[in-house]
Amino acid sequence: MKATGVVRRMDDLGRIVIPKEVRRTLRIRDGDPLEIYTDRDGEIIFKKYAPIGELGNYAKEYADALYEATSHTACICDDRTVLAIAGGSKQLANQAIGPLAEQTLEKGETLVINLDRGFQENDAPILAPRDIISQYSSAAVAPILVAGEPGGCVLLLGKDAQMGDIEKKLCETAANFLAKQLER
Repeated sequence: MKATGVVRRMDDLGRIVIPKEVRRTLRIRDGDPLEIYTDRDGEIIFKKYAPIGELGNYAKEYADALYEATSHTACICDDRTVLAIAGGSKQLANQAIGPLAEQTLEKGETLVINLDRGFQENDAPILAPRDIISQYSSAAVAPILVAGEPGGCVLLLGKDAQMGDIEKKLCETAANFLAKQLER
């Protein structure tokens, strides 16, 4: 656990203000649900609630199906990290999503990228680890929208092949399916 050095007092209604810097760092916005955990040492842990995390097996199975259908690395992400991966480096598991994936979530639109040289240093990364993502030259990212709000994304990464309408539709279909599972 990382100490922030910030101390806050609880008010008479049991409320505590989470500092703006912490909210910004963890991408917590007004109205975002938080899960509350306790441990044996008496610590209280707040975690941003990610409903897509409840899809554990669905996410892994859908990533496997996308990989088998396309031969592209398939990732299912929540709004912060990769939850499930198939066909790619296991180093991508639990990696943070990058600015391009975040923009896709914010805009709610599918993004297709084809580069002739792979993702380089000056490109905005889709995932955080540039050294891993540099081996890919194309990507398709579709947001998973739950009740109109971004809950995560479906990501296909290609090494030698270009992404097109088929990959875009596959990502959108997977995102729609996962969103419907979450709305149940």
